[in-house]
Amino acid sequence: MSELKSWKEIPMGGVIEEAGNADQYTTGGWRTFKPVLDENKCIHCLICWISCPDSAIIVKDEKMTGFNYKHCKGCGACADVCPKKVQAITMAQEGK
Repeated sequence: MSELKSWKEIPMGGVIEEAGNADQYTTGGWRTFKPVLDENKCIHCLICWISCPDSAIIVKDEKMTGFNYKHCKGCGACADVCPKKVQAITMAQEGK
């Protein structure tokens, strides 16, 4: 039987055994606030899409169409980068 390596012998980094499986897991269920889109104000600059750490911005035909709340954690990055003159994305308390 082979002996287990100590933590000092294991190389830094991680192992992804099934790459590309993140979509299978719902990760947005614990958020306190959620982003809300005012479609009439959105100028489709897609800065929110670039800034979202969870890839939760839905884009179709080069236009922002909403959020994938299954993966959105409510961090507010999208609302923070939405141009101030536009403010198409606001944060609302979850469940209201």
